[in-house]
Amino acid sequence: MRKTQKPDAKQEANNNRDNNYNNGQFHKARFVTIDVNSSGQRIDNFLLREIKQAPRSYIYRILRKGEVRVNKKRAKPLLKLNEGDIVRIPPIFLEEKTEQVKAPEAVLKAINDSIVLEDDDLILINKPSGLAVHGGTGQKYGLIESFRQLRPEMPFVELVHRLDKETSGIVMLAKSRGVLVELHDMLQDKKINKYYQTLALGKWQGGVQHIKNNLQRQEGRQQKVKVVEENENSKHSESIFYPIHSYKIESKFYSLLEVELLTGRMHQIRTQLAELGNPVVGDSQYGDFAENREAKKHFGLKRLFLHAFHLQFTLVSSGKTYDCKIPLADDLLAVIDRLKQH
Repeated sequence: MRKTQKPDAKQEANNNRDNNYNNGQFHKARFVTIDVNSSGQRIDNFLLREIKQAPRSYIYRILRKGEVRVNKKRAKPLLKLNEGDIVRIPPIFLEEKTEQVKAPEAVLKAINDSIVLEDDDLILINKPSGLAVHGGTGQKYGLIESFRQLRPEMPFVELVHRLDKETSGIVMLAKSRGVLVELHDMLQDKKINKYYQTLALGKWQGGVQHIKNNLQRQEGRQQKVKVVEENENSKHSESIFYPIHSYKIESKFYSLLEVELLTGRMHQIRTQLAELGNPVVGDSQYGDFAENREAKKHFGLKRLFLHAFHLQFTLVSSGKTYDCKIPLADDLLAVIDRLKQH
């Protein structure tokens, strides 16, 4: 009997690779020369746009491993690209790109109705609570994908910054790469004044407080951070808290605060207030779960009480000054009204 020869392991791997490539799963290494439209963009954001079907975790993994090169050197996630740079995108294995889920018409209408300001340079949107700013893990679509669906004729539109899914309030979108880079630089240089309103549990002590500490992502919990001593992995965070009003319901106190955000770390306000012993009411990650249930029962609060209500800055390129202030979201105003009635 003729013996069947087993395929060489290397050849079998190559065959599998070729089959996967035909199915859209394997992508060969390639080089991209940065043009004027991508100049000034961070390498991580560039890759997210260049490899649209790749999840964010994959992009940061290939950056951490040094697989992405810029001008033959390893690229760190925060590296800013310049016109003429040559980016090497490594071979990548991805599932075949599925059709993007489109946002329902009701979501598109809500976003359109939430536009606070629009001019030639940017758009300010009052993002509703419950809508993520971008799609990703567990999110079929977000604000930016929905807005692009709403305005398919717009040649360029990009998020300037982020808000947590459960946080409502002002989000900036840039209409050009130049404005996006300018606003990113202004955020880094603290030239954009950002203010929030929040309801904290307990009676606020000490008047105006300028809080400075260091935040770090918790191990194994990429979507949760904690206050730590300064170290090479921590990030400096800074906020100023202004008390507005205190409410007392039987033996419990609630404090309405205005917050000036001086740095933009993930969950910054929420972790700082939790560390002070005054967690944000309705916060499912850092808050008091029993008190959250009580707030839902007595005041109808079904989400995080945090609202980005005020932005102030001047765009140097146009000379235009923006001073945008919006009221609390209707569901949060209803909570305040119920607190006033007690």
